[in-house]
Amino acid sequence: MRSNFNLQFLIGLFIGLLSPLFFLPIMLYFMGLADGYDFSVLWNQFISNNMNTSKYLSLALISNLIWFYFFLNREKYYQTRGIIMGMLLYAPYMIYIYFVK
Repeated sequence: MRSNFNLQFLIGLFIGLLSPLFFLPIMLYFMGLADGYDFSVLWNQFISNNMNTSKYLSLALISNLIWFYFFLNREKYYQTRGIIMGMLLYAPYMIYIYFVK
């Protein structure tokens, strides 16, 4: 019987945790172009305004859908589970920012 916690799961977990962090500045840049704002304005909103931090972070988590379907179509189910777990690990932080801070 195979373990549910293996190297493939860890690869998916790291992809699920790091992909939104790489996608966030790119997303903010294109949002700035679309709205006519400078990147630094949106970045400062992300850093300082807790309401915007939660919203921008949840938008950045959409980037994990690309990886999710990529691994799902190739039947790499452990990587898919890792990506889902990586997304779920962002949830407590987002709830903390939204309600507590």
